[in-house]
Amino acid sequence: MLSKGRIVILACFAGLGAMMLFFYLYANSFQSDLDKVTISVDSIKVLDENKLTKRANLDVRFNLQNPTSITLTVSTINYELFANGKSLGQGHLSTEDIPEAGRPILFAKDNATLPNTFELVNADNIANEYSGIMNNQPEKYEIKGQVTIQSFLTEVTKDFDVTMG
Repeated sequence: MLSKGRIVILACFAGLGAMMLFFYLYANSFQSDLDKVTISVDSIKVLDENKLTKRANLDVRFNLQNPTSITLTVSTINYELFANGKSLGQGHLSTEDIPEAGRPILFAKDNATLPNTFELVNADNIANEYSGIMNNQPEKYEIKGQVTIQSFLTEVTKDFDVTMG
């Protein structure tokens, strides 16, 4: 036979389990909205070049468009940059060490531009592309990667592949 104390404890655990299930289902209901965010590249420009170390810094500007009615943040963008079909290397933009309130905000039905500095190293296999970029010759860029988008209860990692030029 169950005492009143045991019934109360069982009811509390059942209520806690129901509440956790509700929050899980509620949080996952926004994932389809997070997939609607699109990413593109506004520009890729040379910031500076160090001829002694054969390195240059490129300013890569990502444009994220939020067509949803939810305010979102971006925690990471991991990408590989290509010029004329050749890989120039990998880049990384991270705001994971910043509290969520201080991260770049994607307001509802708005867009945001996120700058990132890409370190380009002149290697033998990309010498022609490096020279073309430094001489401001037209290049066809492609960026493949993943962006992690977060709402207040959930996050989604989305693949992207964009071209420019």
